[in-house]
Amino acid sequence: MSAVHRLTLGDVLAEHARGRPAGAAVVDGDVRLTYPELDDRVARLAGALAAGGVEPGGRVLWLGQNSFRVLELLLACGRLGAIFCPANWRQSADELAHVLADLTPKVVVWEESEAVEKARGQVPLDARWLRSGEEYEAFLASGDPYLPEAADGGAPVLALYTAAFDGRPNAALLSHTALVAHSMALLHMRQMEDGFTFLACGPMFHVGTMMFTLATFQLGGRLVVTPAYEPDEVCRLIDAERCTQAFLFGPMIDGLVQANAGGKYDLSSLRFVSHSPEWDAMITVDDSPWCASGMGGYGQTEVGGMLTFLGLGMGGAGFAGRPSPLVHVRLLDADGREVPPGEVGEICARGHSLFSGYWNRPELNAAKAAGGWHHTGDLGRREADGTLTFVGPTLRMIKSANENIYPAEVERALKTHPSVADAAVIGVPDERFGQSPKAVVVLKDGAEATAEQIVEHVRGEIASYKKPREVVFVESIPKRGHTPDYDALDAAHGGGAYPGA
Repeated sequence: MSAVHRLTLGDVLAEHARGRPAGAAVVDGDVRLTYPELDDRVARLAGALAAGGVEPGGRVLWLGQNSFRVLELLLACGRLGAIFCPANWRQSADELAHVLADLTPKVVVWEESEAVEKARGQVPLDARWLRSGEEYEAFLASGDPYLPEAADGGAPVLALYTAAFDGRPNAALLSHTALVAHSMALLHMRQMEDGFTFLACGPMFHVGTMMFTLATFQLGGRLVVTPAYEPDEVCRLIDAERCTQAFLFGPMIDGLVQANAGGKYDLSSLRFVSHSPEWDAMITVDDSPWCASGMGGYGQTEVGGMLTFLGLGMGGAGFAGRPSPLVHVRLLDADGREVPPGEVGEICARGHSLFSGYWNRPELNAAKAAGGWHHTGDLGRREADGTLTFVGPTLRMIKSANENIYPAEVERALKTHPSVADAAVIGVPDERFGQSPKAVVVLKDGAEATAEQIVEHVRGEIASYKKPREVVFVESIPKRGHTPDYDALDAAHGGGAYPGA
């Protein structure tokens, strides 16, 4: 691709800096940046990173809560041809150590926490560690503005850890081209207009928050950042900053309704999906294709966020809608042949918004890209009217609130307990979160452990939200070959409500 045809995140920022000289780009606490100010900071940060040894293909890691620095680190890495990764700050020390060892970043920007400090001690790295705050600001100020002649739009720029197929997560790599393409599709479906303001109150390491962050940036809108979801503060920010959109799902919305029960805050600027009479009375119920259809479609991190949109299939038989205009979707059988409408096959895709593979996973990448298609690992069905239905993952997955929990990952943590001989994890229906993990555990001969001890052990091994909410002890776990018979476990222990069910 010639330079004439490229469009990188850096190009988008440069255009906004020229075309929106007074336009507000970012609000984060006391920090308020216009697009020209953001452009200047990104140029200096890129210069500082380059002087610090970050080269094309090098990695920069963020270990902290939401911050405007996540966006400017991403943009600065884009100028250098480097890769930026905002990691899940809620992970355990062991999980964070895995990220450090796997990604081998050259620079780590971090917020102080016990888990980060423990992980740092476990993995010796030739990396510069910068505390977010004064140390980061001094580092940025030291840089000479970095203005490259051309950047490669096809180069990976963002890494998001996801998909713990084998018990450990993998970093999906997304290029400038993929992010720009996905942003264009999303802002069209959401019918974003000039002045659009997005509140990043969901985690920025999650593609759901990141995709709206980047679509807002693509449009030249305003990003409002809060470190983490806190109902009263989210209500205050929606009121004060007149936010148009926020990253919210059922339980989070319920929290906002409770926090604003007395009508203290004016939430009418928020254009969002209908949820409950109380919620609908507080906000403006949105009629864009994104919200009027019930919000969403089918997606995953590897496709940039959304592969299909409900808004392109409103009233259709399939509850995943139709594919984004920028992708090509086929449902394939095990031999790579397309299945006819009405039959179930693996959802496979290719197109501008798809990822570039996983970091440092050549064998997995070859398997996932077999036949020139990205194999999502999820099953779907094409209905007679052409719309798509998501059936469920080919690998078992638990969907708790908006988080994907892979049983293999929780089982790995369970089996590190000294009293556990074997373990399996199922998902059980949960009124609040949809599903919650339940551990089925076999103890070693003569060993003792309580359910509370098992749960606390898992909490120390992996992120707390992945821990089982219930533990049952059994004599043995039914097997199919060498793997647990999950259907039998579901039947015996109340499993159900899996994605697509």
